Amino acid sequence: MISSDYTRGLFITDSSARIVMLVIDGLGGLPHPDSGRSELETANLPNLDALCARGSTGLISPLGPGFTPGSGPAHLALFGYDPWTSSIGRGALSGLGLGLDFKPGDVAARLNFCTVDDAGLVTDRRAGRIPTDVCVRLCALLQDITIPGVKVTVAAEMEYRAAVVFRGEGLSDGVTDSDPQVTGHLPLPLQAATAADERMVAVANQFLDQVRHILADESPANMVLIRGFGRYPELPSMQQVYGLHPVGIAGYPMYRGIASVVGMETPETDWDVDAELDLLQQRWRNHPDEDFYYVHVKKTDSAGEDGDFDKKVHLLEEVDARIPRILELEPDVLIVTGDHSTPSIMRAHSWHPVPTVIASGRCIPVHGAQLSERSCASGSLGQIPSTALMALALAHAGRLAKFGA
Repeated sequence: MISSDYTRGLFITDSSARIVMLVIDGLGGLPHPDSGRSELETANLPNLDALCARGSTGLISPLGPGFTPGSGPAHLALFGYDPWTSSIGRGALSGLGLGLDFKPGDVAARLNFCTVDDAGLVTDRRAGRIPTDVCVRLCALLQDITIPGVKVTVAAEMEYRAAVVFRGEGLSDGVTDSDPQVTGHLPLPLQAATAADERMVAVANQFLDQVRHILADESPANMVLIRGFGRYPELPSMQQVYGLHPVGIAGYPMYRGIASVVGMETPETDWDVDAELDLLQQRWRNHPDEDFYYVHVKKTDSAGEDGDFDKKVHLLEEVDARIPRILELEPDVLIVTGDHSTPSIMRAHSWHPVPTVIASGRCIPVHGAQLSERSCASGSLGQIPSTALMALALAHAGRLAKFGA
């Protein structure tokens, strides 16, 4: 079930119920081979486990069994939009999240600063996770790129990530990525999906050629990988499909981008969890008309991608320690979930379903429930598509009317 397809005629607007959705990026994991326990099972999570003990738990699947999602599709699914038919290029989300001059007709792409050796082989896809200030300096160098008939704008996102916006006639987004996803390989050649995309491939290749020259003497970030070509997206808003006044609280620009695509207000904040919760508390008290808050935690996903099991455990415990800050607001519905799983032992996103808890006054608790993969598998929610979560959020908030006589 895709929430946004069915809720338009059923949502209730005269409700004062307020919802918080806490998204712990890359939440799910897999058992460590030495202990047989996942990151969630290893971590000490008294507050999250207490939430599960009084809430409804289950597992959500972003794309369906076996399909591994990117962050964009996974978030669209969380917000109740069909990720298969509402695909948005990662670059478009970055461009929106950074507040770039990005308009209909433009094409944006995501950049990863990387390290290549003398043979051009990728030796580090993230250039050692260069600090953001270095990324800003490198992006300033790339502003000197000139392509006839095309305006190019480059901006730093966070750490090794950046975005580029191309503006000109005849541009399109049917272009493959250059990221090989593994080290020891050359960047992949860009390919056009159709003949109409050949111009965009030519423009992007000119861009990459100039980047290679400009960054030749830099270290460790001496090249970029380009991925996620995307046009300016247009989707129905959460106001239209759910009757909500939503706010997206995310320090990482790309996630502000996807929140803005679905109509959320997206005030800027640092990506530190405490800073995000400071903003949540401020908005909650000063904007009583706002009734849905998406709060995003990024660093757990980064630890999973780095294969750092212990760090992910530690970060989960840090989030758990801050759950009381949300509970003191007394939201009518609190959802804790992830966009996808990022098992440390895989060092990547995976297809595994994501542990989820919904806490409200309308729950079916399971004795001894905890926020973990195995415990949530026996929860009262069962295993459901991520796209159904928004309908459940509305239902638990008493904001969804009965269908039919």
